[in-house]
Amino acid sequence: MTQRAGFCAIIGAPNAGKSTLTNRLVGAKVSIVTQKVQTTRFPVRGVAMEGEAQIVLVDTPGIFQPRRRLDRAMVRAAWGGAEDADAVVHLVDAASEIAAAEPGAKAADRKAAADVETIVEGLKAAGKQVILAINKVDAVKREKLLELSQRLFEAGVYSEVFMISAVTGSGVDDLRKRLAELMPENPWFYPEDQTADLPARLLAAEITREKVYLRVHEELPYAATVETTKFEERQDGSARIEQTIYVERESQRPIVLGKGGQTLKWIGQKAREELSAILDRPIHLFLHVQVDERWADKREFYGPVGLDYDA
Repeated sequence: MTQRAGFCAIIGAPNAGKSTLTNRLVGAKVSIVTQKVQTTRFPVRGVAMEGEAQIVLVDTPGIFQPRRRLDRAMVRAAWGGAEDADAVVHLVDAASEIAAAEPGAKAADRKAAADVETIVEGLKAAGKQVILAINKVDAVKREKLLELSQRLFEAGVYSEVFMISAVTGSGVDDLRKRLAELMPENPWFYPEDQTADLPARLLAAEITREKVYLRVHEELPYAATVETTKFEERQDGSARIEQTIYVERESQRPIVLGKGGQTLKWIGQKAREELSAILDRPIHLFLHVQVDERWADKREFYGPVGLDYDA
């Protein structure tokens, strides 16, 4: 059997379910998943195996109308991931797309539909044919799904359509098989048992950032980031990790700390448990909270996470 290996970019509006789909295709957690839109800030590569094919998944940040420097860099990274890929999947949230067309639609649904439109226009301009994956199909009536599928397909930018649920896994195996067929003949890029190529320092920061958002997502809009400042291998096989959680305002510091430091303690405990499981060793995790209102404008924050500061 000939080995195949290539890249597949998953693009879509924020919160379409890209990270959940990446994790489902890989069969392991490689991308952070929270209920907050726009959590993926840089392309994360997950490695999915299907028979003799290795599919390197680029889970891109959501494509949306950018307002600030960080937004612009994230959108540039998403389109960059699509340009370089052997296959591209455009993931659309069926429930949100259908709700946006109803009278009295929620602002979030209307915005998601506008983001889908932006992506379709971008694909037209690039002359690209991509795979359409309609997600969250379990939440929508069948006739509505068929109408949506037909309307989107008529845009002329899709080669084929898959109906899936990234959460339950419905339809995902068929999508993985199709992606495997689209990969070029190549020796595998990664060992068979490797699921991601994120450096450990970056993975550790992402896991902690996910916990921050899971715990304080209501009070803290995207005003926080996490940096791993120290990653030390210990002689006993454990690792000591020091991290700084940056917030933009002094008023946000107590939110992350919580009463008597309880919130920070919860974040640290959850992040440590998950890192120990993923890295398969005991982890000693030390978290500090620092106020830096300009962290999102600092050049040194962009390079390590694969974003272009000058986007």
